[in-house]
Amino acid sequence: MPKLKFAIVGAGVWGETHAFLYEEHPDVEIAAVCDVDLDRARKFAAKFEVPHAFSCHNEMLKTVDIDVVAVVTPDFAHGQISIDCANAGKHLLIEKPLATTHKDVEAIIEAAERSNIRVMVDLHNRWSPPFAVAKKALDDGELGDPVSAYMRLNDIKWVATDMLPWAAQSSILWFLGSHTVDTLRWFFNDEVDTVYAVSTSGVLKDLGVDTVDMYQTILQFRSGGIASMENSWITPNTHPCVNDIKFNITGTKGMINLDLSNNQMIERFTETKSDRPDVLVNHFIHGKAKGFAYESIRHFVDCLVTGEEFLVSMYDAANTSLVVLAILESARTGKPVQVKY
Repeated sequence: MPKLKFAIVGAGVWGETHAFLYEEHPDVEIAAVCDVDLDRARKFAAKFEVPHAFSCHNEMLKTVDIDVVAVVTPDFAHGQISIDCANAGKHLLIEKPLATTHKDVEAIIEAAERSNIRVMVDLHNRWSPPFAVAKKALDDGELGDPVSAYMRLNDIKWVATDMLPWAAQSSILWFLGSHTVDTLRWFFNDEVDTVYAVSTSGVLKDLGVDTVDMYQTILQFRSGGIASMENSWITPNTHPCVNDIKFNITGTKGMINLDLSNNQMIERFTETKSDRPDVLVNHFIHGKAKGFAYESIRHFVDCLVTGEEFLVSMYDAANTSLVVLAILESARTGKPVQVKY
């Protein structure tokens, strides 16, 4: 079978995450890279020996023979790029979220269905070993039926102030809340009916980033289950992990707690710093890409080859985006909001 020809749109840090996996996957070749900053695209192409670099995704689609496009742009830029690639008949792996407006969510689904292409959104929490083990316990009946859950997924300030130059154009709900909503939907195996959210601002605005600091949200599922979720990016930079992650699921017969912020499997102390190196998400072992951030991308490629269903369907991702849009509306209006599916 000939290799799948991939293009990567977005030559940033996470674009490189995709490239590291693609360059070692036996069924993939990277045919092109695209970024609005052509110089950055060319440097990316040189680093990964990609033959073509572009600053316009439509020019790339017309010029290069491509089977699949990975959309790894800032979240607010997913919509039109994904629609254009779908209309061009290219399979899509889109970084979360699927899109950030109702209009774009609908348009991507319509284009994908019309072109008969396959789409997955990289909601990679489903590949996190602790979450996967907890979900299996729930699926095996050890916890009974899910009744309530709590999830906190926060970032340190550095993510908004330094890592993401576009943080003011986005929201922590798109950046981390997408993962939170998807994880809770996955555990409850149900759709969210109603949300109620509140937010607070000021810390990041004082640091020059005009975005909301934190959202606290209650989710009511159709079956009656309830969940609370917290998303912020104002955790102090001295926190030993970039993420602050806590999770609880309580069922009719049992409960599971996860504390993924304070795991002490490995601690490193030098003369200048102390930290806990990542051994779960995005790292290398003997030169090979490891961690669940790579496993989700590998899953997408493998399923394209075998024809198996993705663990995250396009409709899963669409419903997650629609829940986040409802949360944003609730925080803005101060009222409960029913999710518009």
